[in-house]
Amino acid sequence: MDSFQNDPCDVEGSEDEFWPLSGKPYFSMVLKKSHVKQYTLSIPAKVTKLLPPVDVPVIFTYCGKKWETLYTIVPREGRGHSLRTSIRWRKFVTDNNLKEGDACVFELSECSNTLVKIRVQILRGDFPSQLLNGVSGLTSNNPIII
Repeated sequence: MDSFQNDPCDVEGSEDEFWPLSGKPYFSMVLKKSHVKQYTLSIPAKVTKLLPPVDVPVIFTYCGKKWETLYTIVPREGRGHSLRTSIRWRKFVTDNNLKEGDACVFELSECSNTLVKIRVQILRGDFPSQLLNGVSGLTSNNPIII
């Protein structure tokens, strides 16, 4: 596998929470109950094609912190492969207080037969508390106007 090199937005050790995507492969998802309660994470087929055909350590990086897990090839009926993480993915979920409805952007920053590094951006699904005072409606008949 090729290693992705020369990343001008490398956030190793950075406290940046958000950054522009660098053009490297990425995938995003809105988290469901299975992600945050059953602690499973599946990688879409478009990205698994780029990953090594062997079990390999994966390091997630978010806000300068790292979580190590393991990518294990588990076929999922033409829908890609699973990232078997169990307790390790659970640690990422709990450390970052992820909830159903939050979204994550996972960008491959390095990929080889010995290591995969993935930068993560977390987009909270909550309505911003700063705007709650101005909310007059919460239904389609009475929408929130920002």
